Amino acid sequence: MKTTEELESWISLWRVSGVGAKYFQVLLAHFDSPSDVFNATSSSLKQAGISQNLADTILDNKESDSAKPDLEWFNAAENHHIITIDCPEYPTLLKQTDSPPPVLYVHGNLSIINDPQLAIVGSRNPTQSGITSAYDFAKHLGQVGLCITSGLALGIDGSAHQGALDGNAPTIAIIATGIDRVYPAKHRDLAHKIAETGAIISEFPIGTQPRSGNFPRRNRIISGLAHGTLVVEAALKSGSLITARLASEQGREVFAIPGSIHNPLAKGCHQLIRQGAKLVETAQDILEEMSAVIDLSEIDQPTLEQPSNTYSEETNIDSEHQILLDKMGYDPIPIDQLVVTTGLKPESIAAMLLILELQNQVSSNGGGTYTRLGKST
Repeated sequence: MKTTEELESWISLWRVSGVGAKYFQVLLAHFDSPSDVFNATSSSLKQAGISQNLADTILDNKESDSAKPDLEWFNAAENHHIITIDCPEYPTLLKQTDSPPPVLYVHGNLSIINDPQLAIVGSRNPTQSGITSAYDFAKHLGQVGLCITSGLALGIDGSAHQGALDGNAPTIAIIATGIDRVYPAKHRDLAHKIAETGAIISEFPIGTQPRSGNFPRRNRIISGLAHGTLVVEAALKSGSLITARLASEQGREVFAIPGSIHNPLAKGCHQLIRQGAKLVETAQDILEEMSAVIDLSEIDQPTLEQPSNTYSEETNIDSEHQILLDKMGYDPIPIDQLVVTTGLKPESIAAMLLILELQNQVSSNGGGTYTRLGKST
C-alpha cells in the first residue's frame, strides 16, 4: 500500500493538464515514480519524450496541493479507494489495453473489479423492447456469475445496472465525471445502490464536471474491463458503437441484438453484425462465446429466476387477445392497421392493448403505435 506522500504524487501528476494516460506512461517508463518526475530537471523531462511546455507545466505544479480534494475524498469512507496502475488490485484486463488510466477512483467493493465482466451498452432513448432486453440479459447473466458493467447513463445502461441488482448480482458503473458526482442526477439513487454491493469507477479527479470529451474516454474503460460487450440498441452514430469498436480493437468479444428493420435503434446493431459481431438472441449465445475466454465452471451459478418482465408464451389470455398478438408481429404497428387486420373495433383494441401493456406483452411507442414484446433470455 502506498504512503500518503506517494499517493499524493501520483494524483498530482495525474492532475497536471496535458499529461493524460499516454504521457503518464511515457514518464513512468523513464522515471521510477511520479515523485521522481517532479524532482527531475526540465532537460531530463524533455529527454523522456515530452515537450518543453509540458515539462514547464509539470515543474510549475511541483509544490501545488492539487491532490488535496482527492485525498480528502479517499479518507472520508472505508469504501473509497484510489488505486494506481502498479497496485495489485488494478484490473488486469484494463492494464492490457493501449491507454489504461494510471489512477482509478473506486467507490464501493474493490474486490469485484477483477471479476469476469460483460459490458452492456446501448441507446439513452431506447424502445421498451430494448429496456426489457437489457434488464433481462443483465439479470440472467448476473445470476450465472458475470459482473455486469455499464456507464450509468439513462436508457440501456440504467436498465442493465438495475437488472443485475435485481438478480442480486454485482454491477460496475464507469462514469465520466469525478467520483464525487452523479451524472445524470436522475440516477443518484441507482448509483448509491450500485456502490453498496458493486462499484462505481472513474479515472477523473474529484470535482470533474461532465464534459462531452470525457465520455469516449469513459467508454474505453467499459470495454477494457470486460471480456465482452453486448450492444442492445444503438443508432448508427452513437457512443455505444464507439464502445463496441474499442472492444474489438482491444481483442474482446462484441455481441449485438438484432431488431426490426424499421427501428432506427437497430441499425447500429445490424452494422456491428455485418462487421463480425456475434448475433445474439439468447443469453446462452453469450455464454457459449464467453466460455472460450472464461472458465464458467469456476463461477458461482445460483438457481436462475424466470425473467419477470418478458413476454411468456404460456400466459393465459383469451382468444381475442391472442388474435391481436398474432396480428401485431414485432414491428411497430398503428391501431388503425390492427382494426383492418383483426376486424375488431377500435375501442376493443385500445382496451386490449392497455391490458397487454400492463402484462408487459406489448409496449406503446408513442404516436399511436404499439410493438409486441418477445422473450430476450
